Amino acid sequence: MSRKNYAVVGLGSIGFGVAQSLLRAGLNPVGCNRSERSRKAFEALGGRTSADVAEFAAQTDVLILCVVNAEQVEQVLFGNHGAAAELKRGSLVISCVTVKPAFSESVGDRLESMGILYLDAPVSGGPAQSAAGQLSIMASGSEEAFAAAETALSAMASSVRRLGDRPGRGSAMKVVNQLLAGAHIAVAAEAMALGLRMGLQAEDIYAVITSAAANSWMFETRMKHVVSGDYTPLSTVDIFVKDLGIVTQTSLEQSMPVPLASAALQRFVEAHAAGYGKEADAAIIKTVPGIGLPEQKSGR
Repeated sequence: MSRKNYAVVGLGSIGFGVAQSLLRAGLNPVGCNRSERSRKAFEALGGRTSADVAEFAAQTDVLILCVVNAEQVEQVLFGNHGAAAELKRGSLVISCVTVKPAFSESVGDRLESMGILYLDAPVSGGPAQSAAGQLSIMASGSEEAFAAAETALSAMASSVRRLGDRPGRGSAMKVVNQLLAGAHIAVAAEAMALGLRMGLQAEDIYAVITSAAANSWMFETRMKHVVSGDYTPLSTVDIFVKDLGIVTQTSLEQSMPVPLASAALQRFVEAHAAGYGKEADAAIIKTVPGIGLPEQKSGR
């Protein structure tokens, strides 16, 4: 069997780790990103890079999308000089992007009409999990798509849940995940802020809650930003403006109320409006009035 050619489009916080995991597995992927800084960082690991997906699409067997949103998926695949027109029949697109289920279904239908396989495969996990090849992937697609994706998924993930034979089910599960993730971050920030308002120290709140029944993975990872005063983003406020927007739009389509998710969305929108959109998502706590937040320690 001939060796497959792999490519990762989007070398951001998740995509860089995906490309790194494929490289470590000996799959020699091309990393595609417009940012020269991201490309140079991947090249420093021994990876090959390109600024333009169209340059290598015709030689690619498995194209993995780790871009930001549906608009970028549309542009990469179907825009001017889009990859879909260059990909070979029988090649595979794996989308790890959080999008509405209906959009993923549409992408799958369009690619299928061109003879291209598609796996709807959004991910859960941060940069550390991505770099270690330990993402959790919620995926749906045909048996052929799963078979073609097996080697890449093995390198990228510690858990792959198969959710159906058509695109859209993976994205539907990611909507559920992001409802919980966004609400957990919002309530974690609210709890930390209440403790600070009552005069407790951020370090004490963090130490007690992370060893108590009320702890969550989101509290533990996100409130580290507050304790350190360092809001360098791994996941930004604006990501959750987008993702909780998808949650609430999908809930309307399903005629189902999601009041907690809707309230959490407004917290992220408020932080975006206050100028914190590009900071870590924990920066929503900065919009709470009357609390003193720890300052970033020197040397960080």
